[in-house]
Amino acid sequence: MPAEIDFAAAAPLLLAVAVLGYLLGSIPFGLLLTRLAGLGDIRDIGSGNIGATNALRTGNRWVAAGTLIGDAGKGAVAVLVAAQLGVVTGTDPVWMSAIAALAAFLGHLYPIWLGFKGGKGISTFIGVLLALHWPVGLLFCATWALVAAISRYSSLSALVGALLTPIYLAWLDQWHLVGLGVLLAALIYIAHRDNIRRLLAGTESRIGQKTSEA
Repeated sequence: MPAEIDFAAAAPLLLAVAVLGYLLGSIPFGLLLTRLAGLGDIRDIGSGNIGATNALRTGNRWVAAGTLIGDAGKGAVAVLVAAQLGVVTGTDPVWMSAIAALAAFLGHLYPIWLGFKGGKGISTFIGVLLALHWPVGLLFCATWALVAAISRYSSLSALVGALLTPIYLAWLDQWHLVGLGVLLAALIYIAHRDNIRRLLAGTESRIGQKTSEA
C-alpha cells in the first residue's frame, strides 16, 4: 500500500517526475521510425495514427515491431526511473511510479511536438503495466491476444483488455493501483471513441485488412 506522503514537501520532485514522464511518453517512435525507414510520414498512412498497429500498415514489420517496443519501453522506463528516484529520495515509490505512469501515458496520447495529436496508447499501456506489476501486463497481453484471435479486431482487443485491467489489479491484490488502472482505461476508451463508433456500425477494420481512413 502507498505510504503517507507530504505533498507540499514532495511537490517539486513529483512535478519533475511528471514532466520527465510526459517528455518520455511524447517521443513519437512510430513517426521517427517510419521516416528513418524512408516510408514517409506515418500520419499519411492508413488511419493516420502514430502507433504500432498503423505502423504495420506500412508493410514494414520491423518498423511496426520497433514502434511497439519503443512505445512500450518509454512507458516502462518512466515508471522504473520514477520508482528508483522515490527510493533514493525517500519519497514513496508507489506515488512516484503512478504519477510517472499517468504522465507518460498522457505524453503518448497528447504529445506537444505533434499538436497534442498522438497515438491511442496501447503499447505504452503495456509498458506501464509491466513496470508497475508485470503479471497484470502479461494478463492484458493474453487478453488482447485471445480477443484478437477470436474477433480479428485490434481495437476491440484493446478495449476488452483495458476494461479488465482494474479487475486484474484487484484480483492480484494491487488495490493501490486500481484507481490508476481505471483512469488509464478511461483514457484508452476516450482515445478509441472513433473505433467504438465503427465497431458499433460494423465498419471497423480487422487485423490485416487495409484501410483507406486518413
